[in-house]
Amino acid sequence: MAFELPELPYAHDALAASGMSKETLEFHHDIHHKAYVDNGNKLIAGTQWENKSVEEIVKGTYQEGAVAQNGLFNNASQHWNHCKFWEWMSPTPVKIPGNLEKALTEAFGSVDKFKEDFSAAGAGQFGSGWAWLVKDESGALKVTKTENGVNPLCFNQQALLGVDVWEHSYYIDFRNKRPAYLTNFLDKLVNWEKVAGAL
Repeated sequence: MAFELPELPYAHDALAASGMSKETLEFHHDIHHKAYVDNGNKLIAGTQWENKSVEEIVKGTYQEGAVAQNGLFNNASQHWNHCKFWEWMSPTPVKIPGNLEKALTEAFGSVDKFKEDFSAAGAGQFGSGWAWLVKDESGALKVTKTENGVNPLCFNQQALLGVDVWEHSYYIDFRNKRPAYLTNFLDKLVNWEKVAGAL
């Protein structure tokens, strides 16, 4: 199945008041995400992956232990990551639902401790990558981080929330202040209803 660039679920300027500018979304969605779609489609054309889902491609092309992943994996995984990322944000503030608050408190001790751990994972990811809230195969909630485009699908985990810590996600608005971007993401941008719905 050909990759398709999804429309943003909100206007390009809808997140500006919450710390993610129109310019960032124009670059991040319209240029960076589109490049993953275009390059991915070129790489799957005429191959065994041409009619597979993006999830099948990610799982099937991930090379455990590789110093660098192959081009098809990188573009497919980043396409998947970004499709989720846009949905995990909301232009209006969203309160953490009770079921999610309970789950986070049971897993991490408190919502604040979860946010602290999640921010630390994102800030501590050397170079480009992602920070995640995942549910593992046992059903336990964990905070993880991955390099480049690697995502929880590679480890049979369910991604409940992820944040992009590649510089193109935050440099226009926050320059090199990645921790400030992460705090802003958690406090002002996350669609907690979406996260809770995946529990």
